[in-house]
Amino acid sequence: MATAPRPQVTPLEEGELFDTKRMEAAEGVQWPRHRASAESVLVVTEGQLIVEFPDTQPTLSAGESIVVPADVYHEIVPNPAFKAIHIMPKDIRFTFSS
Repeated sequence: MATAPRPQVTPLEEGELFDTKRMEAAEGVQWPRHRASAESVLVVTEGQLIVEFPDTQPTLSAGESIVVPADVYHEIVPNPAFKAIHIMPKDIRFTFSS
């Protein structure tokens, strides 16, 4: 049985208040629907992605960013592939939908 492709998350820098991670995924990668305990910033460095929120689905391209609000379920969808930097508070916690 083949496993589904997974997104790649690579830790980059850790500061006193913030962490940064590289996120990347290609077409067909299912990013899990989740929410976070604090807001964070996603900066697209290559390609394009869609952020699926309950009420809107903005498309972001390289050079664009979005503030992801706290406590809002969302999903990151490659369109068709992307690389991004995720900037988040060190104490952020994630809850995944079932």
